[in-house]
Amino acid sequence: MARRFVTLDVFTDKAFSGNPLAVVLDAEGLDSENMQSIAREFNLSETTFVLPPQDSANDAQVRIFTPAQELPFAGHPTVGTSVQIASERLGVGERTVRLEEGVGLIECDVTISEGGVGRSTFPVPVVAFEVGTPAPIDDLAAVLGLAPADIGFGDHRPTVYDGGLPYTLVPVSGLEAIRRVAPDMSRWAEVIGASGLHNSVYLYTCETVEPGNDFHARMFWPAGGLREDPATGSAASSFVGAIAAFESLSDGIHERVIEQGFEMGRPSLITVQTEVSGAAVIGAAIGGSAVSISSGEIHI
Repeated sequence: MARRFVTLDVFTDKAFSGNPLAVVLDAEGLDSENMQSIAREFNLSETTFVLPPQDSANDAQVRIFTPAQELPFAGHPTVGTSVQIASERLGVGERTVRLEEGVGLIECDVTISEGGVGRSTFPVPVVAFEVGTPAPIDDLAAVLGLAPADIGFGDHRPTVYDGGLPYTLVPVSGLEAIRRVAPDMSRWAEVIGASGLHNSVYLYTCETVEPGNDFHARMFWPAGGLREDPATGSAASSFVGAIAAFESLSDGIHERVIEQGFEMGRPSLITVQTEVSGAAVIGAAIGGSAVSISSGEIHI
């Protein structure tokens, strides 16, 4: 059976940058094993499968796979899939696209321009909360190929937060240090975590390549079937916890722009909005652009 697919570059408005995503549009009838095989075939950080919604009030059920496993939620698949659905079904303009994901219903506010570039913003499924204690700084530095003095800046220290998926968040002193990161995969499981979703590290610094951005980041996740990811919306969702913990945020909505993927030649921009009331984070949203790259059929 021929099933349509498209690929998009996500968290960018320019082709051949950002994070590539494959979207299989005719996924009905595929089982989990089929989906995992297709995701391995595309070999991108994630592939999504669009299915009829379980609730007819919604636009689609979406399943998300890395080359190694299924995820309940991920940021760049949510942005890219919602942009594709809005572009294909609804056309130019502003629309809300309702996606049923493993983590629950996600409502995406999507704008499609006349030029075909889409932008999607969605509330994070979980307001980031601390879920554990990171490894000691000496161990983190060693497994990342850094010196202990490279870890931290200002009040920022390593933490573990979950904003839909858990991440070890590691602040780094500056661009020079973050560019030197050379993960030691032989010790990765021992230091970062034995397996699964706790095996991911998000490094960030407040020094940026492009003026006007707020943070520069890199993300490594060997358990997910990839060494480094060019743009990670779910990590940005968890990073909200560190922003709230280490920065003085007044009541209101605060917007930060994170650049990622520069070391991979895939520059990406992720917008994070954090809503604060009474000194507590009460909500957050992730936003970014996406552009269509290719389309075709996969036969299965």
